[in-house]
Amino acid sequence: MNTTTTLTPAGVRHSKAALLAAVTGFFVITLDAVVVNVALRQISLDLGATITGLQWIVDGYTLLFASCLLSAGAFSDRVGARRAYAIGMAAFVVTSLGCGLAPTVTVLIVARILQGTAAAVMLPASMALIGEAFPDPIKRARAVGMWAMGGALASISGPVLGGLLSLVDWRLIFLINLPVGAAALLLLRRVPRSPQRSVPVDWAGQVTAITAMGALTYGAIEAGAAGITAPPTIVAFGLFVLAGAGFVVSQRRGAHPMVPLPLLGNRTLAVSTGIGFSYMVGYFGLPFVMSLYLQQERGLSPVETGAVFVPMMLAGAILTPFIAGLSQRCGARTLIAGGMGLMATGLTLIALLPAAMPVWVVAAVMILVGLAGPLVIPTITAVLLNNFDSQRAGTVSGIFNTSRQIGGALAVAVFGSLLARSTTFLQGFSTSLLIAAGLALAMATLATRLPRR
Repeated sequence: MNTTTTLTPAGVRHSKAALLAAVTGFFVITLDAVVVNVALRQISLDLGATITGLQWIVDGYTLLFASCLLSAGAFSDRVGARRAYAIGMAAFVVTSLGCGLAPTVTVLIVARILQGTAAAVMLPASMALIGEAFPDPIKRARAVGMWAMGGALASISGPVLGGLLSLVDWRLIFLINLPVGAAALLLLRRVPRSPQRSVPVDWAGQVTAITAMGALTYGAIEAGAAGITAPPTIVAFGLFVLAGAGFVVSQRRGAHPMVPLPLLGNRTLAVSTGIGFSYMVGYFGLPFVMSLYLQQERGLSPVETGAVFVPMMLAGAILTPFIAGLSQRCGARTLIAGGMGLMATGLTLIALLPAAMPVWVVAAVMILVGLAGPLVIPTITAVLLNNFDSQRAGTVSGIFNTSRQIGGALAVAVFGSLLARSTTFLQGFSTSLLIAAGLALAMATLATRLPRR
């Protein structure tokens, strides 16, 4: 008797629908994190946004995305991946509509905050959908690869797509999510219901985490707008300290902590978290300041600005398929240290380039930063997963990805403050990139303490 399990035609259709829905979700999540940068100048002119407003338009999304990731996985397990994805995508569509119709900067920021929350709900659910649809490890690995390519495609196309849509109206960069989200929800109707598990939610940890991250980001932004000694800045940093202490206490005493504190004493996790944070400072901070620089100082259009980022994104995409082989040949820590070193070199060169340097030279130097992505992120993720058992994989991944998002949010907050407080735009621009380069160089050195394989 043949006991080999094969999918029926209906099962194949369900698997394809789940994969397409998951890929679509990851695509729009990534797209909305990067597409807005090239439209910042247009938004500023249309809504009268200051540097502070532009910072919150970017960080409102990233901040809530980072804060809610830690408990979004538990929510997906509790209600089922299919339902969690549907809730997240429906909310994402509605909040995208709010972004597209926002009459003021304040409304746009609030909509972006809610949009980031919806994205956090979607992300772990999209991964869980793939796990349920592809029980075979080999097919699941291929499906995860396609899921990851959805994010890579969004990163590559985001700057150009944002520039093209901004030629018509910057609001289209948000409204385009409506038909895409509707298509994903239609695909989801073909996916069977997901199992549900009773998973406790760490409410104390979640509330204190959001409060601490929000206060820190607000304080960094207000430091640029009002000054480091301004009362709102001091209150924000004070609230950060209190909420941060509350988070530590909740994780130490809680029955089901989001971040078990003993894990943070692991050297591999600590180093990996620092690398992920520093990488995103450069990778997220560069498009923010560079988009403003190219349009404000060099007079480029949104489309031309987006085109400058294409070589950087393409270089990373081309290198990605070779990373597994390079890791086996050279060792993981060599790739990670090399990638962070390339990022430090690229950011330093961009910061020190003469103001009159041709734009094509700037685009060529940015390739060094693009190459860092595939060298660092897939490799450091593999190191993490290989050094922890499967029961800890979700928690470890959540800590690592949260540190990355915090790095991106703080980069925009701090770099925007430097742009606002510096004597000239170019001074703030160069200082921001040199800070990011210094962090990357420090992490390149620290990467030598990671396991070789």
